[in-house]
Amino acid sequence: MYDMNPGAAADQMPRSRRLGATELRLTEIGFGAAALGSLYEPMSEGTARALIEAAWAAGVRYFDTAPYYGFGQSERRLGDALRTSSRNSFVLSTKVGRLLKPLTTHAGCGRRHGFASEMPFEPVYDYSYDGIMRSFEDSLQRLGLARVDVLLVHDIGHATHGQSNDTQLRLLEMSGYRALDELRRARMVAAIGLGVNEWQVCESVMAWGDFDCFLLAGRYTLLEQGALETFLPKCVARKTGLILGGIYNSGILATGTRGHGPVNYNYEPAPADRLATVRRLERVCDSHGVPLAAAALQFPLAHPQVTSVIPGADSAQQLRATLEHYRVSIPDSLWSDLKAEGLIAADAPVPGSEARLP
Repeated sequence: MYDMNPGAAADQMPRSRRLGATELRLTEIGFGAAALGSLYEPMSEGTARALIEAAWAAGVRYFDTAPYYGFGQSERRLGDALRTSSRNSFVLSTKVGRLLKPLTTHAGCGRRHGFASEMPFEPVYDYSYDGIMRSFEDSLQRLGLARVDVLLVHDIGHATHGQSNDTQLRLLEMSGYRALDELRRARMVAAIGLGVNEWQVCESVMAWGDFDCFLLAGRYTLLEQGALETFLPKCVARKTGLILGGIYNSGILATGTRGHGPVNYNYEPAPADRLATVRRLERVCDSHGVPLAAAALQFPLAHPQVTSVIPGADSAQQLRATLEHYRVSIPDSLWSDLKAEGLIAADAPVPGSEARLP
């Protein structure tokens, strides 16, 4: 595919970090491929390919996808773009926990589950041994690749399953986990974990499973540090790697409160208390001449277990803006002022304060 962008200086590309105790190294900025599945709005093949090419040219070498994203569309597009590159030149994660069942009737491109994809499949949850093995094999076929590096159990937790979550979690513990462990032992995958929106479910599975990493969306950000209480210390003790999505909390930390469009938090209009907190964050960032989005991007990378952040992008321009925020120089005084104002936890690691993993 692409060996390197000759116009990009090496010191401008994202650095890489080791994922927990594994041998995998992920770029600090990863590529979250939900948009490739026509998230919210249809995305053309040309736009999808241009977005992947822009990420590669910028030095991004970690890519995360899932069967759920566009009902297979994201995996197909990502695999088509990456397939001609050396397989050891990038790290790829995908997910299990849903099977894609063919639709007998399909009316074309209608928005379902948040995706405007024309792929004629319907996602069905399955955390069993057979379901996870089938999902993994199906993903290899859609990607057109012989392996993935990281396999994540997708969207298990009370936020997704409500009262049925205990049943689903039990199925994963008693059946599905065996499939994950077998795939890892056979070196079909290098690491296993969860890809979820709740740190609590990650903490609960640590009681019975040996997981290498977790992809956690929206729960360790400039707005939320509840994971620092018990979950993140357990990750430190076990050398469990963390990949973070949703670092802008669905947009509020990217756009701030002063734009003309809607201000979203957790995929819904932001409540008054969150708006008030973000306005305070904006004032501190303004006083140091730092964009709020840059502070939000760089803050979680300070934690020693965080390997990569994967902010979503639906255009090459948006991706380039992310890389610009990654390179912003932020003074130590901004972080100390945020702590003095009680806007981030007193014990939260901040850039420059912690020794990084090699």
